[in-house]
Amino acid sequence: MQELFAENPVPAALAARVLLDGMNDMVLDYAIPAGMEGVQRGSRVEVPLRGRHTTGTVLALAAPDERWANHLKPLRRLISEEPTISASLLDMAEWAARYYAVPVEQLIRCIVPEPVRQERHNEKTCKILVLQDWPDADTLNKLNSRAPRQAAILRYLHASPDKKALLSDVGGSPALTPARALQKQGWLRIEEEAQHRDPAGNEQFAPSTPLELNEEQQLALQEIIQAVDETATRPLLLQGVTGSGKTEVYLQAARHALECGKGVLILVPEISLTPQTMARFKSRFADIPGAVAILHSAMSDGERFDEWHAIHRGKARIAIGPRSALFAPIRHLGLIIVDEEHDASYKQETSPRYHGRDLAVLRAHLEGATVVLGSATPSLESLHNVRLGKYKLLRMDKRADGQRLPLTRVLDMRTEPKDKRYLGILSERLRMAIEERLGKGEQTILLLNRRGFARALQCPDCGYSAQCEHCALPMTYHATENRLVCHICGFRAVVPGCCPECRSKGILLEGYGTQKVEAVLRRCFPQARLHRVDADVTIRKNALRDILDDFRAHRTDILLGTQMISKGLDFPGVTLVGVLNADLGLNIPDPRAAERTFQLLTQVAGRAGRGDLDGEVIIQTYSPQADCIQYARRHDTDGFAETELALRQQMNFPPFCHMAVLTVRSPQEELARLAAETLYSRLLAALPPNIQISTPLPAPLPKAHGQFRYQCTLKSPTARTMADVCAREIKALAAGDDVTIVLDIDAYSFV
Repeated sequence: MQELFAENPVPAALAARVLLDGMNDMVLDYAIPAGMEGVQRGSRVEVPLRGRHTTGTVLALAAPDERWANHLKPLRRLISEEPTISASLLDMAEWAARYYAVPVEQLIRCIVPEPVRQERHNEKTCKILVLQDWPDADTLNKLNSRAPRQAAILRYLHASPDKKALLSDVGGSPALTPARALQKQGWLRIEEEAQHRDPAGNEQFAPSTPLELNEEQQLALQEIIQAVDETATRPLLLQGVTGSGKTEVYLQAARHALECGKGVLILVPEISLTPQTMARFKSRFADIPGAVAILHSAMSDGERFDEWHAIHRGKARIAIGPRSALFAPIRHLGLIIVDEEHDASYKQETSPRYHGRDLAVLRAHLEGATVVLGSATPSLESLHNVRLGKYKLLRMDKRADGQRLPLTRVLDMRTEPKDKRYLGILSERLRMAIEERLGKGEQTILLLNRRGFARALQCPDCGYSAQCEHCALPMTYHATENRLVCHICGFRAVVPGCCPECRSKGILLEGYGTQKVEAVLRRCFPQARLHRVDADVTIRKNALRDILDDFRAHRTDILLGTQMISKGLDFPGVTLVGVLNADLGLNIPDPRAAERTFQLLTQVAGRAGRGDLDGEVIIQTYSPQADCIQYARRHDTDGFAETELALRQQMNFPPFCHMAVLTVRSPQEELARLAAETLYSRLLAALPPNIQISTPLPAPLPKAHGQFRYQCTLKSPTARTMADVCAREIKALAAGDDVTIVLDIDAYSFV
């Protein structure tokens, strides 16, 4: 602590406990100097540290240790008069840090994003020219002859309705010199004005009016309004079939919250769904300029800076975004809506490994807000909480437009004739169904949850398979690049002309991905207008939005994509949905595999028949007897939940326990194994008897990013005890720089 001692000490009755920005989670005490009484919990401050200045967040105001109470360095400055982080958000960060066993600094970085924290991205300003006086005819003629650019600027301003214009409108930077000359002569005034960087590109949205609700929608809305009025914090689970009109209920509930002077937070599972949700809310709230803001990591730093500050200052009262928007600094928060609450995308897969849905429930509790969890296929955790009485269930079992749910057929691909033209990708029934829709001018969605052209490159003579050098996985062939790509670490390799081991020329591409399906579709339906949607196509900013806009405008006949097209999209022209391989996510080592498959099939099936015409769904599978596929065929969420919950209880899987995955990785396999076994021994002795731990084994993905991986799985009736013991033993182990240990509480990934 000697480095904190000041040459001119400041007596400190109350010190600011500051969490310094950086990766080290360092918390130090600083004295609060006179004139800086505005420092509060959650304030952002600048402090001296080892001969330099750094920034941090005030976690608490507390009496310092008496040993150095009179020797603390003072805070250098208060970055903003108002606390950057509210007390409730700080409470949530501290709770989540302990629950997920991560440093609180990681949660602070989520609450205050880097563009705001680093203060590099100040407000963008623009220059405004304002006409002060209008010269007489003689003066204007003289200006015309000796300074024509000045005269042109004056004429432009005089013709403007409000007698002012942006500098960019009168010539941009080259016009600044003549404008300054006019300012000296008193003809105009140059002003600086803040310019908001709009992630929607200043797009104008046509105002929309509330729709008439059916009885089920009206009952759900009344329950939400009552909860908002009573500041009830008991979560509401809105289970509504696809097309039941949940979004309209959200819109009308948000309007009520705003009329009560409260803020609204809308969470969507993926960035790709943000533009559609934003458009609906901006259209509905067009009468309140700037009321809607969006937050997500794909925005530019300047856009995030402006949107975050619009929310923080209270100008934007509705925030929309994926899980990271959970931390938006909304004032007087009254309503949180978690759309598609079942979606695994709400679980963060890098540290801090929080679950957005669960923290939304916590935030609502801390702020006295109402949280609505909406889905056609609720998570088993949420349905279990309904059974326990923790959540209240609201149901909407009918489509808002009165249409029937689509007819769903399951095709057993084991009995399907192998037609070489379609390479086992399209069944004859699905091919004919697509052809029929093309003839009628109707639209089709095809789902394959695997990108790339072929799953693997394999030699039929010696069995060689092209593997990633850094991961224990076969590489996927991408035809557009003519490269082999690892979908774990991104490593790329040239496609060999022959087998590297036996030199056979018969090396083959096995399996298929979206690129190969696209090639087959273009050959089968050359007249069709086709778009492919996967991570390779949507890497360009706004690419997905442009593709979906084309599809919505009927400029596309067939939309082929991965799971990103399976949820939240409303296209009335779609009458056919085809699932090309329903088994992809079924046979993996994951307790939630059946649940995810059921949810994916049910969600994508719900894209069909949302207009005036009936919809049809064709599911191609090699496991037609699987319960999750049969329940999805009948759109039977209740039946699936009953069966799966009974199985989970028998196996002691979530939601009847908390599961954690402990992963030990190292570039040296022996080092990873030894560290995992040592940690296992320590935990076996330290964990209470009611917490189970499996012996360390190579992970299902034994090598990734050049590191060998060993795993243990833990089950516990309470997550907090498990996290505390594991965090303590990991710290005590001090495994060294060559070993990384990751603890994932309430894990969603087991590979």
